[in-house]
Amino acid sequence: MSLLIIALIIIFIIALAVLLFFAFVAYKMATPPREHGEWTPKTYGMDYEDFEVQTADGLTLKGWHVNKNSPATVFLLHGYTVSRWTFYIEKMVEFLKDEPYNLVIFDFRAHGESEGKHTSVGDKEIEDIKAVLDKLGTEKNCLVGYSMGADIAIRALEFDNVCCAVADSPPIYMDSTGRRGLRYFANLPEWIYDSAHPFFSFFAGTKGVDIIDYAERVKKPLLLIAGSLDPLVKVDEVMEFYEKNRKVNPDVELWVTSGKHVRSVKVDPDEYRRRVLAFIKNHLD
Repeated sequence: MSLLIIALIIIFIIALAVLLFFAFVAYKMATPPREHGEWTPKTYGMDYEDFEVQTADGLTLKGWHVNKNSPATVFLLHGYTVSRWTFYIEKMVEFLKDEPYNLVIFDFRAHGESEGKHTSVGDKEIEDIKAVLDKLGTEKNCLVGYSMGADIAIRALEFDNVCCAVADSPPIYMDSTGRRGLRYFANLPEWIYDSAHPFFSFFAGTKGVDIIDYAERVKKPLLLIAGSLDPLVKVDEVMEFYEKNRKVNPDVELWVTSGKHVRSVKVDPDEYRRRVLAFIKNHLD
């Protein structure tokens, strides 16, 4: 066997190994861990029912419904890689326990107890919130979302049955947040993201969504929350969305805290509760 053939075989093996590595990274990105916890709304004194709902593409989503016989409902939307049991969802349940609104808390596809092999990190998940709204929505519906859930909340403001939304740490540019996330979650160089992303698109069945594209489309009450120490979503990006949105939306608000990603609620829980509940009450009561 000639040296040229041997060299070509070695190059082929190395190239294949590199491609397999990129594919593995993408597979892990599209396949989040299944987080499960012990608390329920009953922990905070609220009766609830487990529910299931089918999405348009045939997945079963699972969650909790707290029915207070109110014409207004608050939906809590978790972020990427976690579930309805994550700390900020639990904190919001605690904040809302004495409020008159119904509560809906559920797991997005490929998270928690819901079906689905892969997440699209916000693109196909719009079908999830649509299915849950169609089943449990009331006269007035407010979405409170975090990270991926924040993006979905913003997009869902275009639905007729959503009247307002709180978006905490919304990724404005998906690829930029994805690059940072690769370093933040996996301690890998950001440049790997661009090589892994085509494989991610294959697994997820989507190219992704940039929320900045909704800045001139959203015209309903929206509270944006950004943390100045957020390693994934830069304050400047959220401010860019805010500046564009307020040209067409007089009911958009921006609150910048000293928190990290989705951790503004930990910086000052009392102020967080005051601001978020005031926004909800102003638009649901």
